[in-house]
Amino acid sequence: MSFRKQPRGFASKAIHVGQEPEQWKSMCVAPAIVTSTNYKQDAPGVHRGFYYSRGNNPTRSVLQKCLASLDNAKHGLVFASGLGATTAILTLLNSGDHIIVGDDVYGGTNRLIRQVTSRLGIEFDFVDPTDLNALEAAIKPNTKLFWIETPTNPLLKVVDIEEVAKIAHNRSDILLAVDNTFLTSYFQRPLELGADIVAYSLTKYMNGHSDVIMGAATMNCDDVFDRLKFIQNATGIVPSPFDCYQVNRSLKTLALRMEQHQKNAIHIAKYLEKHPLVEKVLHPGLPSHPQHQLALKQTYGYSGVFSFYIKGDLESSKKFFEAIKLFTLAESLGGYESLAELPVIMTHASVPAEDRVKLGITDTLIRLSVGLEDSDDLIEDLENALNASQL
Repeated sequence: MSFRKQPRGFASKAIHVGQEPEQWKSMCVAPAIVTSTNYKQDAPGVHRGFYYSRGNNPTRSVLQKCLASLDNAKHGLVFASGLGATTAILTLLNSGDHIIVGDDVYGGTNRLIRQVTSRLGIEFDFVDPTDLNALEAAIKPNTKLFWIETPTNPLLKVVDIEEVAKIAHNRSDILLAVDNTFLTSYFQRPLELGADIVAYSLTKYMNGHSDVIMGAATMNCDDVFDRLKFIQNATGIVPSPFDCYQVNRSLKTLALRMEQHQKNAIHIAKYLEKHPLVEKVLHPGLPSHPQHQLALKQTYGYSGVFSFYIKGDLESSKKFFEAIKLFTLAESLGGYESLAELPVIMTHASVPAEDRVKLGITDTLIRLSVGLEDSDDLIEDLENALNASQL
């Protein structure tokens, strides 16, 4: 079996939607970077769609239109970071509301909910999103939002978006938000599966060049869009025009990059799965993954992020990271360069220790973001590092 067949047209939309030269007097093919903070009005309160760049900006509008089209969404909004997008979505809630959050989410999301959102009187429960009975049981009269990642970070659990959407939508006032950063709109489109909002850290694959911090949200519901658009302006968590230009440029090669990330990562995952110094590989594209069939059913492929456990202890992991050369020891993911990190100390250090133990975020869990280098060179680097880990 294989992943879902990608419909035609994705790359064409990435290159053309929102990019029409006719919108600029110069007819420029590459959209302009408009840095002006304010815009002349024809009369008091009468403007041409732009009045102050926090509220709207021509370069940002280009990017938002393009992003929405890639998710087959009606609306798209961008924010100053992925966590900025998450903050905006959480700001839809009121004091006294309740959120159900996937138990294995990005450490920054975990920290935001535990240490910031909770102080605003918003309740939360972390629940295994692959346990549909547990999700349903966690719903309270004041539940207003489900927040899930799929695949999860860093344990790569695949969540059945259609089934979670059915559970959430048993009540008309519960929204389902899906963080789609790992797969992008190229490999997964959650709105097609029943999600209400799709969230992204554009910092990762969508930009793909490790030089921009930005987030986004896409949606079909006009009411949700209007509320999030208001929050975008009212809170001011907007990206710069230059950063919007950078991400818009990067989307033009997204389809090509994601295909190569996928090819490199599965090659390396298969190598690691057979390695005597590796305990376990967590990659949804491998038949050994517990939700492999679900991944084939709901996605169009898989990206370059996956995790694995090496044999040994924390000292073994440290030796591994001392030995890598082509992989860079760094946080983040989704760039052209390959990265490796130790979640227990790095991206997920803010997750309570008892939760890390329960989830399986151990001293020997390593997360890779496989880049666009020659995969055989990357394998050679991993082979040297694995051997060094046991010295």
